Amino acid sequence: METNNRDISDIHEILRRYWGYDQFRPLQQDIIEYVLQGKDALALLPTGGGKSICFQVPALAMRGVCIVISPLIALMKDQVENLKKRGIPAEAVYTGLSQEETELIFNAAVHNRIKFLYVSPERCRNKMFLAQLERMQVCLLAVDEAHCVSQWGYDFRPPYLQIAELREYLPGVPLLALTATATPDVVLDIQEKLRIRPHKVFQKSFVRDNLTYYVIYDEDKMGRLERIIRKVGGSGIVYVRNRRKTVEIAAMLRQRGISASFYHGGLDNAQRSRCQQEWIDNQIRVIVATNAFGMGIDKPDVRFVVHLDLPDTIEAYFQEAGRAGRDGKRAFALLIYHPSDQSDALQNLSRSYPGMTFIRRVYEALGNYLCIPPGSGAGQTFAFETAAFAHAYNLPLAETFSALSFLEKEGFFRISEQARQSAKVHITTDYNNLYRHSVDYPALEPVIQFLLRSYGGKLFSDYTPIDEKIMASKLGIPYEKVCQKLSELHRMELLSYEPAPQGGSIVFLMERREKGPLFLQPDVYAGRKENATRKLDAMLGYVQETNLCRSRYLLQYFGEHKGADCATCDVCLERKTRPVSEKRLKQLFENIQPALQDKDFNLSHLEELLPEESEAVLKQLWRYLLAEEYIEQSGALTFRLRN
Repeated sequence: METNNRDISDIHEILRRYWGYDQFRPLQQDIIEYVLQGKDALALLPTGGGKSICFQVPALAMRGVCIVISPLIALMKDQVENLKKRGIPAEAVYTGLSQEETELIFNAAVHNRIKFLYVSPERCRNKMFLAQLERMQVCLLAVDEAHCVSQWGYDFRPPYLQIAELREYLPGVPLLALTATATPDVVLDIQEKLRIRPHKVFQKSFVRDNLTYYVIYDEDKMGRLERIIRKVGGSGIVYVRNRRKTVEIAAMLRQRGISASFYHGGLDNAQRSRCQQEWIDNQIRVIVATNAFGMGIDKPDVRFVVHLDLPDTIEAYFQEAGRAGRDGKRAFALLIYHPSDQSDALQNLSRSYPGMTFIRRVYEALGNYLCIPPGSGAGQTFAFETAAFAHAYNLPLAETFSALSFLEKEGFFRISEQARQSAKVHITTDYNNLYRHSVDYPALEPVIQFLLRSYGGKLFSDYTPIDEKIMASKLGIPYEKVCQKLSELHRMELLSYEPAPQGGSIVFLMERREKGPLFLQPDVYAGRKENATRKLDAMLGYVQETNLCRSRYLLQYFGEHKGADCATCDVCLERKTRPVSEKRLKQLFENIQPALQDKDFNLSHLEELLPEESEAVLKQLWRYLLAEEYIEQSGALTFRLRN
C-alpha cells in the first residue's frame, strides 16, 4: 500500500502548528524521518521522552489513517482527548461501546474523517475490524507499550502476538513499536514478534542526569514521607500498592496540612478526570495513587515521586519514578523501604501464582457459572461479579482474583474494572463499642453479628471483601436492606463500607476450551512464574544494594554498562561522605542536647533538629551517640538520653 508521503520538511510545521514546539527532542526527528521512508522500527524512549509525537507527527505528514494499538482503555481515552484538543480528529474502539458506535467510528476511518484510530490488541482478530481494515487507507501502524508483546517483558499480554498477523492486511505499511522500558532480550523479542525487518532500534540512553534516586530505610514511613514533601517542595506523586492506602494516606497528609488527593482504578471517569486536573493545575500538591496513575499524563514539573510500597519489577519502578523531573530540573525518586517489605513482596508473588490445578478449577467453574458449552463463547459478553462467582463455587476470593488475572493475561477473556471489585468493610471502632450499638439498635444487630461470624477479627485490622447478596440470602432480607443497614453503620462511624460497583462484565475472547493438559501448558505457567520471580529478585537487589550507584544499577539492568556514577544518590553520597571528626560530632550533640532532655526520640528527630546536615552525617552522629553510650533504648523504636 502506497503511503504518499509529503515533503519531510513539513514535520517541523506540523510540530509548531499542533504542539507549539520549535524543535524536536533527541531522536524524535530521526525516528520520524525513518518512518516516513516507509520503514519499520522500534523506538525505545524513557518515560517523558515524547514517544507519542514519534508516530503522531509522521502520520499527520501522510495520507490515510494511523492505527494505534494500545493495551489500556484509560490510556487510549487520554490520548484521543489530547489529540482532539489540538484539533486532530481521533477515535478509540474499546469494550463497552455499542455495535452502532463502533460501526460509526470504523465508517469514519474508512472515509478518512479521522486521522488516528486507537484499538486494543484483542481487536486485531475481530472479524468486523479486519473487514473494515481492508477498506481503510492506512498510513502507519503504531504499537504502543510494545514490551507487552514479549513473554520476557514485565507485562506480557498474549493478544499482542496477534499484531504480526495484522500486518498481512497492511502490505507496505510501516510499523513503529514504542516502549519506555525493555531489557536487551525484550528488545530482540519485540522485533521478532512484530516482524520488524531489518531489525532497527532507536534507543535513547536511560540516563536521567536531573533525577536523583534514593532508597531510604525507615519504619515510620508516614513521618518520613511528610518530611520529604516539606523538604523537597513542589508537586509530587506517592505510589502505593492498593486502593485503600491511597485514600488513607491522602487523608493523613491533609491532616498534616499538605494538600493531597487520591487516584485508583476504581474511581469513575468524572472522579479520575477531576483528580488529575486538580493535580495538573497545582490545585493540590500531592496525588497518592496506585500504578493505574500516570500513563498519558504530561506534567513536566513533578519534583518528587515516592514509593511507599515495593514495586514488583525494575521496569515498573523506572517508569513510575521517571514521571519526576520531565522539565529537566532537579527532581527526586525516593523509595521508602523496610525489611518487612521483602516478605510482603514474596507473599504477593506467591498469591499471584496460585497453582495450575487451582487455575484450571477456576476456569472450569467459570464456564459452568456462565453456562458456556465447550467450543463456544468467543466474542460474547456476560454480566459478571468476581465475588459472587467465588462464593457460588466456594472459592477463596484472593486466589480467585489471581487465577482470573492470570487467565486474562493469557488472552482467554477480558474482565471489566467493575467486575474486579467487591464490596469491602473495615470495622473502625472497638468490639465493646460495636456490641453496645448492637444492643441499642436491635435492627442493626443481625448484620453486625453476621459480619463478625463470617469474617472474624480481620474486619478490625483491614478492609475485608464481603458480598451483600450472600448476606441478604443468609439473613432472609432484601439486598437493598442489607446495603441500607451497612450504610447506616458507616454513617454512625462504626465501620467503613465501600459498596460493590454495579454493571460488571466479562468478555470471552476465545471459545471455552475443554479441561485437560492442552488447556494451559505447565511450562507456560512455570515460565511466567520464573520470570516474575527473577524480576522481583532484581527489584529486591536494587533496594538492598549498598555499593553500586543507584543510577548505574538501573542502567545496567537495561543493558547500559558504560554509565558513570551519578554522585547524587544515597549510595554515592554515603560512599563519598568523609568521616566527621569526633570533635564535630560532640559539638553537634551539645547543640541538640537541651532539646532532647526528658524526651523519647529516634533518628528522625535528629533530622528535625539538624535540618542542614546530610543524612550520612546524621547516621554518623547516631552511631557516635550509641557507641559513647550518650543514649539508651527506651522503647521498641525510641531512645532517651542516658542519665
